[in-house]
Amino acid sequence: MTDQRSGAGEGRTEASENVGSTVPTHSDMGLNLVTRGHVSELKSGRRYDDRVTGHGPSTAGAHGPSRVLLAAPRGYCAGVERAVEAVERALEGHGKPVYVRKQIVHNAHVVRDLEGKGAIFVEDEREVPAGEVVVLSAHGVAPEVYEQSRARGLTVLDATCPLVTKVHLEARRFAGDARTIVLIGHAGHEEVVGTMGQARDRTILVQDVAEARTVELPAGPLSYLTQTTLSVDETNEIVRVLRERFPHLEGPPREDICYATQNRQDAVKELARRSDVVLVIGSRNSSNSKRLAEVAIEQGTPAHLVDDETEVDPSWVAGADVVGVTSGASAPEWLVERMLAWLASLGAAEVEEVRVTEEHLRFSDVRV
Repeated sequence: MTDQRSGAGEGRTEASENVGSTVPTHSDMGLNLVTRGHVSELKSGRRYDDRVTGHGPSTAGAHGPSRVLLAAPRGYCAGVERAVEAVERALEGHGKPVYVRKQIVHNAHVVRDLEGKGAIFVEDEREVPAGEVVVLSAHGVAPEVYEQSRARGLTVLDATCPLVTKVHLEARRFAGDARTIVLIGHAGHEEVVGTMGQARDRTILVQDVAEARTVELPAGPLSYLTQTTLSVDETNEIVRVLRERFPHLEGPPREDICYATQNRQDAVKELARRSDVVLVIGSRNSSNSKRLAEVAIEQGTPAHLVDDETEVDPSWVAGADVVGVTSGASAPEWLVERMLAWLASLGAAEVEEVRVTEEHLRFSDVRV
Protein backbone atom coordinates (compact mmCIF):
# COMPACT_ATOMS: atom_id res chain seq x y z
CA MET A 1 0.00 0.00 0.00
CA THR A 2 2.95 2.26 0.42
CA ASP A 3 6.09 3.01 -1.49
CA GLN A 4 9.32 4.66 -0.45
CA ARG A 5 9.62 8.32 -1.22
CA SER A 6 11.17 11.46 0.22
CA GLY A 7 9.36 12.66 3.33
CA ALA A 8 6.05 14.47 3.03
CA GLY A 9 7.39 17.43 4.99
CA GLU A 10 9.26 18.50 1.85
CA GLY A 11 6.25 17.79 -0.32
CA ARG A 12 6.14 18.45 -4.04
CA THR A 13 5.06 22.09 -3.95
CA GLU A 14 6.41 24.47 -6.57
CA ALA A 15 8.12 26.50 -3.90
CA SER A 16 10.19 23.63 -2.53
CA GLU A 17 11.26 22.65 -6.04
CA ASN A 18 12.18 26.24 -6.80
CA VAL A 19 14.79 26.55 -4.06
CA GLY A 20 16.56 23.30 -4.96
CA SER A 21 19.38 22.70 -2.50
CA THR A 22 18.75 25.94 -0.61
CA VAL A 23 16.63 24.22 2.02
CA PRO A 24 17.98 20.77 3.06
CA THR A 25 15.98 17.80 1.80
CA HIS A 26 14.95 14.67 3.66
CA SER A 27 17.87 12.82 2.10
CA ASP A 28 20.28 15.01 4.05
CA MET A 29 21.42 13.65 7.39
CA GLY A 30 22.49 15.48 10.52
CA LEU A 31 22.75 19.25 10.67
CA ASN A 32 22.75 21.36 7.53
CA LEU A 33 23.49 25.04 7.03
CA VAL A 34 21.77 27.51 4.74
CA THR A 35 23.79 30.65 4.15
CA ARG A 36 22.41 34.14 4.50
CA GLY A 37 22.70 34.62 0.76
CA HIS A 38 20.61 31.55 0.08
CA VAL A 39 17.87 32.69 2.44
CA SER A 40 17.87 36.11 0.78
CA GLU A 41 17.26 34.38 -2.54
CA LEU A 42 14.09 32.95 -1.06
CA LYS A 43 12.93 36.42 -0.16
CA SER A 44 13.58 37.92 -3.56
CA GLY A 45 12.45 34.91 -5.62
CA ARG A 46 9.31 35.07 -7.74
CA ARG A 47 7.44 32.41 -5.80
CA TYR A 48 8.01 34.15 -2.49
CA ASP A 49 6.58 37.41 -3.83
CA ASP A 50 3.67 35.65 -5.53
CA ARG A 51 2.69 33.85 -2.33
CA VAL A 52 2.61 36.90 -0.06
CA THR A 53 -0.87 38.05 0.93
CA GLY A 54 -0.84 41.46 2.57
CA HIS A 55 2.21 42.93 4.26
CA GLY A 56 4.37 41.47 6.97
CA PRO A 57 4.78 43.13 10.35
CA SER A 58 6.97 46.19 10.54
CA THR A 59 10.58 45.48 11.46
CA ALA A 60 11.36 49.07 12.37
CA GLY A 61 13.44 49.22 15.52
CA ALA A 62 13.54 45.43 15.88
CA HIS A 63 16.84 43.73 16.66
CA GLY A 64 16.42 40.37 15.04
CA PRO A 65 18.05 36.99 15.53
CA SER A 66 21.34 35.89 14.07
CA ARG A 67 20.47 32.21 13.58
CA VAL A 68 17.45 30.05 12.80
CA LEU A 69 17.05 26.43 13.79
CA LEU A 70 14.72 24.64 11.39
CA ALA A 71 12.99 21.47 12.61
CA ALA A 72 12.95 18.31 10.56
CA PRO A 73 10.66 16.57 10.01
CA ARG A 74 8.15 19.38 9.67
CA GLY A 75 5.16 20.25 7.51
CA TYR A 76 3.10 17.97 5.32
CA CYS A 77 2.63 14.39 6.46
CA ALA A 78 1.70 11.59 4.07
CA GLY A 79 -2.01 11.80 4.93
CA VAL A 80 -2.20 15.54 4.33
CA GLU A 81 -0.29 15.30 1.07
CA ARG A 82 -2.63 12.54 -0.10
CA ALA A 83 -5.75 14.55 0.80
CA VAL A 84 -4.65 17.79 -0.86
CA GLU A 85 -3.60 15.92 -3.98
CA ALA A 86 -7.01 14.19 -4.03
CA VAL A 87 -8.78 17.54 -4.38
CA GLU A 88 -6.35 18.74 -7.05
CA ARG A 89 -6.69 15.52 -9.04
CA ALA A 90 -10.48 15.60 -8.69
CA LEU A 91 -10.55 19.11 -10.16
CA GLU A 92 -8.39 17.92 -13.05
CA GLY A 93 -10.44 14.79 -13.66
CA HIS A 94 -13.99 15.97 -12.97
CA GLY A 95 -13.70 19.68 -13.67
CA LYS A 96 -15.04 22.58 -11.61
CA PRO A 97 -16.59 22.63 -9.14
CA VAL A 98 -15.55 19.88 -6.78
CA TYR A 99 -17.13 20.04 -3.35
CA VAL A 100 -15.16 19.31 -0.18
CA ARG A 101 -16.85 18.41 3.09
CA LYS A 102 -15.22 20.48 5.86
CA GLN A 103 -11.67 21.76 5.44
CA ILE A 104 -9.70 19.11 3.58
CA VAL A 105 -6.92 19.75 6.10
CA HIS A 106 -6.76 22.35 8.85
CA ASN A 107 -4.79 25.08 7.15
CA ALA A 108 -6.23 28.39 5.98
CA HIS A 109 -3.68 28.85 3.18
CA VAL A 110 -4.32 25.40 1.73
CA VAL A 111 -8.07 25.95 1.77
CA ARG A 112 -7.79 29.34 0.05
CA ASP A 113 -5.43 27.90 -2.55
CA LEU A 114 -7.86 25.09 -3.40
CA GLU A 115 -10.79 27.50 -3.48
CA GLY A 116 -8.89 29.50 -6.07
CA LYS A 117 -8.57 26.35 -8.17
CA GLY A 118 -12.31 25.65 -8.07
CA ALA A 119 -13.00 23.71 -4.86
CA ILE A 120 -16.12 24.62 -2.87
CA PHE A 121 -15.98 23.86 0.85
CA VAL A 122 -19.19 22.97 2.69
CA GLU A 123 -19.93 22.07 6.30
CA ASP A 124 -22.33 19.24 5.52
CA GLU A 125 -22.67 16.78 2.67
CA ARG A 126 -26.36 17.74 2.40
CA GLU A 127 -25.24 21.14 1.10
CA VAL A 128 -23.75 19.48 -1.99
CA PRO A 129 -26.06 19.53 -5.04
CA ALA A 130 -27.40 16.09 -5.93
CA GLY A 131 -25.18 14.12 -8.27
CA GLU A 132 -22.03 16.21 -7.73
CA VAL A 133 -18.53 15.17 -6.60
CA VAL A 134 -17.67 15.48 -2.91
CA VAL A 135 -14.27 14.88 -1.28
CA LEU A 136 -14.26 13.81 2.37
CA SER A 137 -11.54 15.42 4.46
CA ALA A 138 -8.47 13.73 5.90
CA HIS A 139 -10.01 13.74 9.39
CA GLY A 140 -12.57 11.01 8.66
CA VAL A 141 -16.33 10.92 9.06
CA ALA A 142 -19.07 8.99 10.83
CA PRO A 143 -20.93 6.25 8.89
CA GLU A 144 -24.02 8.38 8.39
CA VAL A 145 -22.06 10.77 6.18
CA TYR A 146 -21.59 7.98 3.63
CA GLU A 147 -25.26 7.06 3.89
CA GLN A 148 -26.43 10.63 3.35
CA SER A 149 -24.01 11.07 0.45
CA ARG A 150 -25.33 7.95 -1.25
CA ALA A 151 -28.89 9.15 -0.75
CA ARG A 152 -28.03 12.32 -2.69
CA GLY A 153 -26.34 10.40 -5.48
CA LEU A 154 -22.99 12.01 -4.78
CA THR A 155 -19.72 10.72 -6.17
CA VAL A 156 -17.73 10.29 -2.96
CA LEU A 157 -13.93 10.57 -2.96
CA ASP A 158 -12.73 9.51 0.47
CA ALA A 159 -9.50 11.28 1.48
CA THR A 160 -9.59 10.03 5.08
CA CYS A 161 -6.04 9.49 6.32
CA PRO A 162 -5.36 5.73 6.42
CA LEU A 163 -4.10 6.11 9.99
CA VAL A 164 -7.50 7.56 10.98
CA THR A 165 -9.22 4.71 9.14
CA LYS A 166 -7.14 2.34 11.29
CA VAL A 167 -8.66 3.92 14.42
CA HIS A 168 -12.17 3.60 12.95
CA LEU A 169 -11.64 -0.10 12.31
CA GLU A 170 -10.36 -0.59 15.85
CA ALA A 171 -13.45 1.17 17.23
CA ARG A 172 -15.76 -1.12 15.27
CA ARG A 173 -13.83 -4.20 16.38
CA PHE A 174 -13.89 -3.19 20.04
CA ALA A 175 -17.61 -2.41 19.83
CA GLY A 176 -18.22 -5.76 18.14
CA ASP A 177 -16.56 -7.44 21.12
CA ALA A 178 -18.96 -5.59 23.45
CA ARG A 179 -16.17 -3.49 24.89
CA THR A 180 -16.58 0.05 26.25
CA ILE A 181 -14.25 2.38 24.37
CA VAL A 182 -12.48 5.25 26.09
CA LEU A 183 -11.60 7.71 23.33
CA ILE A 184 -8.85 10.15 24.30
CA GLY A 185 -9.26 13.32 22.27
CA HIS A 186 -10.72 16.80 22.02
CA ALA A 187 -14.48 17.30 21.92
CA GLY A 188 -15.72 18.75 18.64
CA HIS A 189 -12.59 18.00 16.63
CA GLU A 190 -13.63 16.50 13.30
CA GLU A 191 -11.50 13.40 13.80
CA VAL A 192 -13.08 12.76 17.19
CA VAL A 193 -16.58 13.26 15.81
CA GLY A 194 -15.86 10.72 13.07
CA THR A 195 -14.32 8.17 15.44
CA MET A 196 -17.12 8.43 17.99
CA GLY A 197 -19.58 7.87 15.15
CA GLN A 198 -18.16 4.39 14.55
CA ALA A 199 -19.52 3.16 17.89
CA ARG A 200 -21.39 6.04 19.44
CA ASP A 201 -23.28 3.98 22.05
CA ARG A 202 -20.12 2.36 23.36
CA THR A 203 -17.70 5.33 23.34
CA ILE A 204 -16.84 7.66 26.22
CA LEU A 205 -14.66 10.71 25.54
CA VAL A 206 -11.82 11.68 27.89
CA GLN A 207 -10.09 14.96 27.05
CA ASP A 208 -7.39 15.40 29.68
CA VAL A 209 -5.77 14.07 32.84
CA ALA A 210 -8.41 15.70 35.07
CA GLU A 211 -11.19 13.84 33.27
CA ALA A 212 -9.17 10.62 33.41
CA ARG A 213 -9.12 10.94 37.19
CA THR A 214 -12.89 11.35 37.48
CA VAL A 215 -14.52 9.53 34.56
CA GLU A 216 -16.91 6.74 35.53
CA LEU A 217 -16.80 3.66 33.33
CA PRO A 218 -19.21 0.74 33.29
CA ALA A 219 -18.25 -2.73 34.44
CA GLY A 220 -17.02 -5.05 31.75
CA PRO A 221 -14.19 -5.10 29.23
CA LEU A 222 -12.57 -1.72 28.48
CA SER A 223 -10.36 -0.48 25.65
CA TYR A 224 -8.93 2.90 24.75
CA LEU A 225 -8.27 4.67 21.46
CA THR A 226 -6.78 8.09 20.82
CA GLN A 227 -7.05 10.95 18.40
CA THR A 228 -4.03 10.73 16.09
CA THR A 229 -2.79 14.30 16.61
CA LEU A 230 -2.46 14.57 20.38
CA SER A 231 0.51 15.43 22.55
CA VAL A 232 2.42 12.17 23.01
CA ASP A 233 3.48 13.01 26.57
CA GLU A 234 0.04 14.16 27.71
CA THR A 235 -1.63 11.12 26.15
CA ASN A 236 0.78 8.78 27.92
CA GLU A 237 -0.08 10.47 31.22
CA ILE A 238 -3.83 10.12 30.55
CA VAL A 239 -3.38 6.42 29.78
CA ARG A 240 -1.28 5.96 32.92
CA VAL A 241 -4.01 7.49 35.10
CA LEU A 242 -6.74 5.45 33.43
CA ARG A 243 -4.80 2.21 33.89
CA GLU A 244 -4.23 2.97 37.56
CA ARG A 245 -7.98 3.27 38.00
CA PHE A 246 -8.96 0.53 35.53
CA PRO A 247 -6.15 -2.08 35.47
CA HIS A 248 -7.82 -4.20 32.80
CA LEU A 249 -8.00 -1.34 30.29
CA GLU A 250 -6.58 -2.53 26.97
CA GLY A 251 -5.09 -0.44 24.20
CA PRO A 252 -4.92 -0.92 20.44
CA PRO A 253 -2.30 -3.33 19.02
CA ARG A 254 -0.31 -0.27 17.90
CA GLU A 255 -0.59 3.23 19.34
CA ASP A 256 -2.95 5.54 17.46
CA ILE A 257 -0.93 8.77 17.57
CA CYS A 258 0.48 8.95 14.07
CA TYR A 259 4.15 8.75 13.15
CA ALA A 260 4.19 12.34 11.83
CA THR A 261 2.72 13.78 15.01
CA GLN A 262 5.33 12.03 17.15
CA ASN A 263 8.21 12.91 14.83
CA ARG A 264 7.29 16.61 14.75
CA GLN A 265 6.92 16.72 18.52
CA ASP A 266 10.30 15.04 18.97
CA ALA A 267 11.83 17.59 16.60
CA VAL A 268 10.28 20.59 18.33
CA LYS A 269 11.53 19.37 21.70
CA GLU A 270 15.09 19.42 20.41
CA LEU A 271 14.45 22.76 18.76
CA ALA A 272 13.10 24.28 21.98
CA ARG A 273 16.12 23.14 23.98
CA ARG A 274 18.40 25.12 21.67
CA SER A 275 16.26 28.17 20.82
CA ASP A 276 15.33 31.40 22.57
CA VAL A 277 11.86 31.36 20.99
CA VAL A 278 9.99 28.96 18.71
CA LEU A 279 7.65 29.92 15.85
CA VAL A 280 5.17 27.22 14.81
CA ILE A 281 3.58 27.68 11.39
CA GLY A 282 0.04 26.36 11.35
CA SER A 283 -3.60 27.36 11.64
CA ARG A 284 -5.32 27.72 14.99
CA ASN A 285 -7.82 24.95 14.25
CA SER A 286 -4.97 22.51 13.56
CA SER A 287 -4.66 20.17 16.53
CA ASN A 288 -1.20 18.92 15.67
CA SER A 289 0.08 22.49 15.15
CA LYS A 290 -1.26 23.64 18.52
CA ARG A 291 0.37 20.65 20.16
CA LEU A 292 3.76 21.67 18.70
CA ALA A 293 3.54 25.08 20.35
CA GLU A 294 2.45 23.51 23.63
CA VAL A 295 5.30 20.98 23.55
CA ALA A 296 7.83 23.77 23.02
CA ILE A 297 6.39 25.77 25.92
CA GLU A 298 6.56 22.67 28.13
CA GLN A 299 10.31 22.64 27.44
CA GLY A 300 10.48 26.13 28.96
CA THR A 301 10.80 28.04 25.67
CA PRO A 302 8.35 30.74 24.53
CA ALA A 303 6.44 29.58 21.45
CA HIS A 304 3.90 31.17 19.11
CA LEU A 305 1.49 29.59 16.62
CA VAL A 306 1.04 31.66 13.46
CA ASP A 307 -0.50 31.09 10.04
CA ASP A 308 2.45 32.81 8.37
CA GLU A 309 5.14 35.45 8.87
CA THR A 310 2.64 38.32 8.66
CA GLU A 311 1.30 37.31 12.08
CA VAL A 312 4.65 37.39 13.88
CA ASP A 313 5.01 40.24 16.34
CA PRO A 314 8.60 41.48 15.94
CA SER A 315 8.83 41.87 19.72
CA TRP A 316 8.69 38.07 20.00
CA VAL A 317 12.07 37.74 18.28
CA ALA A 318 13.63 41.05 19.33
CA GLY A 319 16.72 40.31 21.39
CA ALA A 320 16.57 36.60 20.58
CA ASP A 321 19.81 35.17 19.23
CA VAL A 322 18.34 31.86 18.02
CA VAL A 323 14.81 31.38 16.66
CA GLY A 324 13.39 27.90 16.15
CA VAL A 325 11.00 27.34 13.26
CA THR A 326 8.74 24.38 12.60
CA SER A 327 5.41 23.74 10.89
CA GLY A 328 2.39 21.57 11.56
CA ALA A 329 1.55 18.54 9.45
CA SER A 330 -1.01 20.51 7.42
CA ALA A 331 1.26 23.50 6.63
CA PRO A 332 2.88 23.61 3.17
CA GLU A 333 6.63 24.08 2.81
CA TRP A 334 6.35 27.40 0.99
CA LEU A 335 5.07 28.96 4.22
CA VAL A 336 8.33 27.86 5.88
CA GLU A 337 10.29 29.50 3.06
CA ARG A 338 8.38 32.73 3.57
CA MET A 339 9.18 32.64 7.29
CA LEU A 340 12.87 32.05 6.61
CA ALA A 341 12.92 34.96 4.19
CA TRP A 342 11.28 37.27 6.71
CA LEU A 343 13.71 36.25 9.45
CA ALA A 344 16.57 36.83 7.02
CA SER A 345 15.29 40.38 6.57
CA LEU A 346 15.76 40.82 10.33
CA GLY A 347 19.37 39.67 10.11
CA ALA A 348 19.26 35.89 10.56
CA ALA A 349 22.54 35.04 8.85
CA GLU A 350 22.23 31.26 8.76
CA VAL A 351 19.72 28.44 9.07
CA GLU A 352 20.63 25.13 10.67
CA GLU A 353 18.34 22.17 10.10
CA VAL A 354 17.85 20.03 13.19
CA ARG A 355 16.79 16.58 12.04
CA VAL A 356 15.66 13.89 14.46
CA THR A 357 14.52 11.23 11.98
CA GLU A 358 13.78 10.45 8.34
CA GLU A 359 10.32 10.04 6.82
CA HIS A 360 9.67 8.05 3.65
CA LEU A 361 6.02 7.01 4.02
CA ARG A 362 3.72 7.53 1.05
CA PHE A 363 0.07 6.40 1.00
CA SER A 364 -1.63 5.16 -2.15
CA ASP A 365 -3.58 7.84 -3.99
CA VAL A 366 -7.30 8.39 -3.54
CA ARG A 367 -9.14 6.97 -6.54
CA VAL A 368 -10.72 9.87 -8.41
